[in-house]
Amino acid sequence: MDVEILARIQFAFTVAFHYIYPPLSIGLGVILVIMEGIWLKTKNPLYHDMAKFWTKIFALTFAIGVATGIVMEFEFGTNWATYSRYVGDIFGSALAAEGIFAFFLESGFLAVLLFGWNKVGPKMHFFSTLMVCLGAHFSAVWIIVANSWQQTPAGFHIVYDKVGDAMTARAEVTDFWAMVFNPSSVDRLSHTVMGAWLAGSFLVISVSAYYLLKKKHVEFGKASIKVALTVALIASVMQAITGHDSADGVAKNQPAKLAALEGHYSTGPADMYLFGWVNDKDGTVSGVKIPGMLSWLLYYDTKAEVKGLDAYAREDRPPVNMTFQFYHLMVGCGVLIFAISALGVFMWWRGTLFTHRGMLWVMMFSVLLPQIANQAGWFAAEVGRQPWIVYNLLRTSDALSKVVKAHEVLSSLILFTFIYALLFAVFIYLLDHKIRSGPGLNGENGAEPLAHNPRA
Repeated sequence: MDVEILARIQFAFTVAFHYIYPPLSIGLGVILVIMEGIWLKTKNPLYHDMAKFWTKIFALTFAIGVATGIVMEFEFGTNWATYSRYVGDIFGSALAAEGIFAFFLESGFLAVLLFGWNKVGPKMHFFSTLMVCLGAHFSAVWIIVANSWQQTPAGFHIVYDKVGDAMTARAEVTDFWAMVFNPSSVDRLSHTVMGAWLAGSFLVISVSAYYLLKKKHVEFGKASIKVALTVALIASVMQAITGHDSADGVAKNQPAKLAALEGHYSTGPADMYLFGWVNDKDGTVSGVKIPGMLSWLLYYDTKAEVKGLDAYAREDRPPVNMTFQFYHLMVGCGVLIFAISALGVFMWWRGTLFTHRGMLWVMMFSVLLPQIANQAGWFAAEVGRQPWIVYNLLRTSDALSKVVKAHEVLSSLILFTFIYALLFAVFIYLLDHKIRSGPGLNGENGAEPLAHNPRA
């Protein structure tokens, strides 16, 4: 394989592995705020124990997320030097804002969240939990802003510099807020944050269902699953709404990507495929579709014209089948997530959820769905932008470092794979250990009672 393919595989692998953890941290942050808030309101020690237990899980996901995120910064310089030079001013301002508004806020209060249960008052600890949650969301804001700028650049101009005998180009910020609120940033941010809420809530649902199936920590499991199901149902509904808004934006700002997402080749009324397979050579799709549905979703008219892939030269089209499959995998998982959330809330209301072993088994394994949906959504968004690394400005093939060799990228890819496999094994081992150890609920099931400090 050539250096471009290897560099893209390496970055895709490291980003995908890293992206397992930040959504969990963001989603668990929301859950922690709710649980600790309920404890402050009711003084029920069950919610205090819930908050302490899930804080331990949060700390684990946060630590692995930080460790796996560092690598990507070095990849920008080693494999993608031309790209880094081109977007340096844009990314520099966004990532500096992340450091100021997010990282210091999150890390500053993290120690209080983790170790301050018996050292600060309950209101101060709740405030720290809230700040950590807010910091995690702020971090997502600036990362999404930077990534969204690649999709829909705004608030910049191109500056040309002479380096030796060569001319190099870079994007320079002319309007910071236009860069921040570029045409896709708000839609993509809201959609991503809802995905993170679902990742965190379904982790809580899965562990709670496990406890109920094992008849261990039963009251803990019931209370935790109620909180998580509430968040999951709200987030799954909002995910559909923000997804529709994001698709409207893609239709306006990246019509080639939209055409690839639905395998729409011929300009005209557009169908919506439930699933299928794309033959890019012939420009056909085999599958189950709803005629005119994409046109209706975009323009409320089944006969409305939607620009097809035939409007673009073949070298300017994204990989159609890959984009199509990732997108439909994301949508399919989203439908299942909503169905499980809605059915779970309904069964909870009917009083049958906690004794229905079939549903509890489904919930235990449903933890995978948000992760698959989040990964598939990001892959659809990034692959659908190709062949551009900065949409309509810089091609991915032109963004590589000029001196990096294929064997260098391959050797580092093998090393990263080995290290990340070890990190994932450590994560699973520690997560399993914490879950099996359980929360320790006032002596329930043989657990030792927690010494509740009156101040915490």
